[in-house]
Amino acid sequence: MGFFLTIEGCEGAGKTTAKGVVLHWLNANGHDVIETREPGGTPLAEQLRGLVLARHDETVTDTAELLMVFAARSQNLSQRVEPALAEGKVVVCDRFTDATYAYQGGGRGIDEHCIAILEQLVQGDRRPDMTLLLDIEPELGLARARGRAIEQGGILDRIERETIEFFHRVRQVYLARAERFPHQYVVIDGSQSIPEVEAHIIKALQCRLL
Repeated sequence: MGFFLTIEGCEGAGKTTAKGVVLHWLNANGHDVIETREPGGTPLAEQLRGLVLARHDETVTDTAELLMVFAARSQNLSQRVEPALAEGKVVVCDRFTDATYAYQGGGRGIDEHCIAILEQLVQGDRRPDMTLLLDIEPELGLARARGRAIEQGGILDRIERETIEFFHRVRQVYLARAERFPHQYVVIDGSQSIPEVEAHIIKALQCRLL
């Protein structure tokens, strides 16, 4: 079976940079790799992603958001992730269910037992083999994310517009899960320079995949 690697972190933590480092290292070391993201990864899942992140005239309930996230996850798992793992590939996924516990659980306040029920329904026993958590103070991360949006002429999505308190709750859940699952998580300080972050990522990959 393959290796399932996920990358997590709040807005502006450096996940995109981290993913680039991971993919370059894996390819350079001869691994057969696919990349995906959540919500998203398949045409239908990407449509659901759009619904989750877009601003709507009507209020999106927390439960509706949670169900859309898991619907997208079901598609991604069945169409991309599980087939690739069965072929022995390394799957690199930008966010996975840990993000659901952090954002919909910590951020929205949904009971984690409700999330766990959907997790079991959609995933069974599938869990990441390793999760790189880019940790950063929400104030710094949001400043980065919002600055990037301005530079690119874009607008903030529905999640990025949340309050700073929301992102502090998200971060707290991420760190709590890292303590709870130390065999899965590698926590990396996202406020470091890019070379420092890259060095930590490569060290983690070498420990698990060489």
